[in-house]
Amino acid sequence: MEKDKEKNKTVQVSKERKKYIRKQKIRKIEILLTQIAIIITFIALWEILANTGKIDSFIMSQPSRIVKTFLNLTSNNLLEHLQITIIETLLGFSIGVILGFIIAIILWWSPFISKVSEPFLVVLNSLPKIALGPVIIIWVGAGMPAIITVRSVNFTNSNSFRIIKWIYDNR
Repeated sequence: MEKDKEKNKTVQVSKERKKYIRKQKIRKIEILLTQIAIIITFIALWEILANTGKIDSFIMSQPSRIVKTFLNLTSNNLLEHLQITIIETLLGFSIGVILGFIIAIILWWSPFISKVSEPFLVVLNSLPKIALGPVIIIWVGAGMPAIITVRSVNFTNSNSFRIIKWIYDNR
């Protein structure tokens, strides 16, 4: 019986609280509308500047061209290229994670290999990942194998060496 009384009690909200909640809702709507207005202004200004030649529409494009491109996705093979990019990225990520995991296990398992390879791993980790691209293209050749290799190396370098160091430090 007491439970029913507790359930039936309605929470009384003061006028000040209702006023505050309403003010907060209005404030959120004002912020959202201002953000939308900024985006619309930016896009309109971009389109106007591109049409008048103030900015180079070849380099910066223009919103109307972008919309036309998205509307013609099937006619310009963009979906095919997007599919290839996603496949290459997933393959590169998978290979990078697997290689990083294998390297981490080897370094954890063998203190000797860990000590020998530590300076090389430090140098490789501090190397800009973008610098490895041309080297890999020379080794593997251009095309899908090179892209997958570059992405694998990037994922292996960026993610796995931190894990390797943590495993090495905490064993």
